[in-house]
Parts: sequence; C-alpha cells; structure tokens
Amino acid sequence: MRRKWINLLSWIRCSCGGRLVSSVVNFGQSLPQKALAASYRHSENCDLFVVVGSSLVVTPAADMPEVAVNSGARLVIINQGETPLDRIAHLRFWERIGEVLPETVIRLKELIKAP
Repeated sequence: MRRKWINLLSWIRCSCGGRLVSSVVNFGQSLPQKALAASYRHSENCDLFVVVGSSLVVTPAADMPEVAVNSGARLVIINQGETPLDRIAHLRFWERIGEVLPETVIRLKELIKAP
C-alpha cells in the first residue's frame, strides 16, 4: 500500500506546475549524495555526537558516530536497546528518550553558555 501511495505522489502536480515528491527516504533507497557527504563532514568535525533513539544498525547513518569518535568527538547514546557502539560511548543512557533528553538539552545549553 505504501508503494502505491509513493507512486501516486509522483503523478500529483502542485498548483505551481511542479511535481510533488516525498521527502522520505525509504528502506533500500539511496540518500541524497550532497546531504550524505555533508553529514560525514559534520561527523568528522563535531566535538559531541549525540545518538537519540537509534539501534545504529542501518548504514550509512549508523557509521557516522564512529566517524565522529575517530575524529576526536565524544559520543553520547540515548537508547533503550543495545547498539553496536555502546562499547565506545563516552556516556550511555538506557532510559526512555523523554526521561533523558529534556534535562540533557537544558544542561548542554548551560555548559555551552559557561565561559
């Protein structure tokens, strides 16, 4: 059913004359190359990489935290299930995202503002 919906979208035209295209990348589809290259670049240049709610098993996104760590970043994982990168995480939360993330964001904002 989902494939039929996506195929239907390819035929729908916007009032401007343009074609309506889904912004979702479905399993098996390639990620846009420009966005993928930018993601790797950001991973290589970040100081902190935070994984939120991912099993880290679907590539290429699952490779990016390790790229960040290999470039010197700290890795934080917030996920209830195990991930292949738990062993290299600098900080690991097993709790539900809603229990951890709000307070984490507040604390990170405080740390970033600190001189």
